[in-house]
Amino acid sequence: MKTLFMILQVISSLILIVSILLQSGKSAGLSGSIAGGAEQLFGKQKARGYDALLARVTKLGATFFIICSLILVYLQG
Repeated sequence: MKTLFMILQVISSLILIVSILLQSGKSAGLSGSIAGGAEQLFGKQKARGYDALLARVTKLGATFFIICSLILVYLQG
């Protein structure tokens, strides 16, 4: 059971890392270069939807990561 939650935590941490790196920041980092081409093809509404999707994935990934961490701490004790 502990191994299953460790694997789930690694997967959630990778999802969390990727979703955070793809989000646009104040300087429009990596996401700005990716979404820049999408804005030209699909308009600005798609780019806002893309950022909203990444924000939702980040929130879900963080929640799942915290829950897995708490369960692993409980299983250790």
